[in-house]
Amino acid sequence: MMKILDKYIIKKYLGTFFIMFGLFIPIGIMVDFAEKIDKFRENEVSSDLILGYYIDFIWYFGSQLYPVFLFLAVIWFTSRLANNTEITAILSSGISFQRFIKPYFIAASVVVVFAIISVMFIVPKSNKSYNEFISNNIKSEDMRKTSRLFKQISEDEYIYVSSYDPRRQRGLNFTLESFDKNSLRHKIYASTIRWDDSIFRLTNYVKRTISENNEVIEKVTRKDTLLNFDIEDLAPLNYVAETLNFFELNNLIRYEKKAGSPLINSHLLVRHKRFTIPLSCFLLTIIAISVSSIKRRGGTGSNLAIGVTLGFLYIFLDKIFGVLVVKSNFSPALASWGVLLIFLFLALFLLKKAIR
Repeated sequence: MMKILDKYIIKKYLGTFFIMFGLFIPIGIMVDFAEKIDKFRENEVSSDLILGYYIDFIWYFGSQLYPVFLFLAVIWFTSRLANNTEITAILSSGISFQRFIKPYFIAASVVVVFAIISVMFIVPKSNKSYNEFISNNIKSEDMRKTSRLFKQISEDEYIYVSSYDPRRQRGLNFTLESFDKNSLRHKIYASTIRWDDSIFRLTNYVKRTISENNEVIEKVTRKDTLLNFDIEDLAPLNYVAETLNFFELNNLIRYEKKAGSPLINSHLLVRHKRFTIPLSCFLLTIIAISVSSIKRRGGTGSNLAIGVTLGFLYIFLDKIFGVLVVKSNFSPALASWGVLLIFLFLALFLLKKAIR
């Protein structure tokens, strides 16, 4: 049975979190609107589309930063409790510090469960609309890799293009190689490949077929044919993993691993973060309690200053490790869980200090 104290802290925890969330989201919207207003005018984006964009923006922005909002919220109301000597009174009544923080974890569990369900199944839909709006109305570059593209389309077939234009659905210097175990069976080359309605149209087509005793070369100026891949597979969108629910994302990762996709690490990072970002709420809650449960000379302002510093440190490390994954061969698991591990040690250190 929950006691009055538990209900009081849980109410404060969730209430302050939603207030903090409600304060920062409008600020994020105003900053984003000020940054993009010229693009809206230039592309004559309708007010309905802009409104829909900012509804998706709330989910996108909130799903990235809600642990920090929660962190600041816990520091805020716990500092108020400390400054009003409520924590001193609670601990003086015989309640241990471990028992005192129990309702914090109950409230954090509510947030974490909702967050996991959201990032697995609700947020991906908003992410799709959000990224499509950015691609269509703000910027289309950097949404996918379009040069020097290599892909495995089956167990024994590989394709390559030097560059790909997604708007015209055309690739340059196309090559398809088919192997029989370790031996090249045939190789197709074309100066351009283009998806035309329901077929692939290859220009300056050359097919070299190799057998045990001879080699046959076929050359035509234009060849219309069917091939065992989708033209969009040449350059998938960089953000595609963010738009898929948990089960769709697992299917994509299995497919991209077999295909040798250059985006596989980014996809794995997205999947890891769907667990690590919600779970970070527990660690940030411990840190927030440990920092703010002690009455300081600077009061709430001093505790918030510490909280903002640690919050920015969390965001900084998360972004740095994310860039390392995208730009190098850094492990996605280490990038996502490593930040959590760093803050776990920090949380245990501060909690031990606070209990003393």
